Amino acid sequence: MKKLIFHVDVNSAFLSWEAARRVAAGEEDIRLIPSAIGGDREKRTGVILAKSIPAKKFGVKTGEPVGMALRKCPDLFLARPDFKLYEKNSKAFMDVCRRYAPVVEKYSIDECFLDMSGTSLIYPDPIAIAHEIKDTIRNELGFTVNVGISSNKLLAKMASDFEKPDKVHTLFPEEVAQKMWPMPVRELFSVGRATAERLEGANIRTIGELAAMEPERLQFLVGKKMGAMLLDYANGRDNSAVLAEPEEAKGYSNSTTLETDVTDFEQANVILLALSDSVAARMRADNAKAYCVSVTARSNDFKTRSHQKKLDEATDITKEIYDVVKQLFAELWDGKTPLRLLGVSVTDITREEYVQQSLFVDEKKEKARKIDKALDGIRGRFGSGIIGHGSSYGAAVRVGSKHKAQMELEQEEKT
Repeated sequence: MKKLIFHVDVNSAFLSWEAARRVAAGEEDIRLIPSAIGGDREKRTGVILAKSIPAKKFGVKTGEPVGMALRKCPDLFLARPDFKLYEKNSKAFMDVCRRYAPVVEKYSIDECFLDMSGTSLIYPDPIAIAHEIKDTIRNELGFTVNVGISSNKLLAKMASDFEKPDKVHTLFPEEVAQKMWPMPVRELFSVGRATAERLEGANIRTIGELAAMEPERLQFLVGKKMGAMLLDYANGRDNSAVLAEPEEAKGYSNSTTLETDVTDFEQANVILLALSDSVAARMRADNAKAYCVSVTARSNDFKTRSHQKKLDEATDITKEIYDVVKQLFAELWDGKTPLRLLGVSVTDITREEYVQQSLFVDEKKEKARKIDKALDGIRGRFGSGIIGHGSSYGAAVRVGSKHKAQMELEQEEKT
């Protein structure tokens, strides 16, 4: 049976999901103006998580500081991250994919692989069914995706990164020489900035030139293991399977992939705080607590590492989860290897009303719990994107001129 793999990738996911919500409410489509997701416009802090095509024309880049983006584009419209919205839309578009594919693997919050092998009697034309999946997501959910088609995961993912948005592309092994080899070497999946600079310094400019390299020379430049992988990828070789995953996991998790690699702890911790808050808020909504916290990091050479810690007491407090995440991440990452994906998850879940606790009242914990409760209440009344924890954790962050939400938080804290 011939393998047939689709890679479905949401176009500018965080911004598209925010835009779809605003359009559904009769507001302006921020995809059509210079706009971005992330950070605080007034304080010029934080990083850009996603940007519109008009913003890209000003040179705004994903992963760069908000202050730098605003210098490039002073009229840039900024919207705060809303991970609850992102989780909702992520599940929605993957549910559409599950209507068509026997096996769906969630790769990150905004992309998944579909194993369509053996479906030729149902869907005789792969390109036609890819268009149907793409159009169904756009028509039902209000945002666009790209679909890449191939016989393996690597080439399907490479294909989905071709011209955007709202496109279907193929990249079968017989098309590699024509479609992939002329591309810049830094466009090959898993080639990060440092590796690209090393290859370009050795006059390896295109993926085709990389594919033709002597293994010994390539391994001398980037190491034995990395060299073998790059040679396989440059020649379109990949045997990894699409892994079926249960829709309902026995835990809570969130992860995000950035277009620009994470290269310092400050940048990473901002993202990890948002992920921790998202996971903790979902637990609180379900009256759940976790005894185990873990953090995952995927480097730009496609290596994934994770670290976990068992807790003495189950928790649903954002600060407690984030403190553990920061500790685990500091142990996990050397601060040098560029990262492209970060994730936070909690497992060993309990939903019992009684949970073993310390005999002594922890005032700091009680204060943190009150802040979380206040934030959850405000989000419930004004929307999940209205307010969040500041980068130092202790302070709430205002969005725009939503003073009422801030006043309610201050009142909650006083009581």
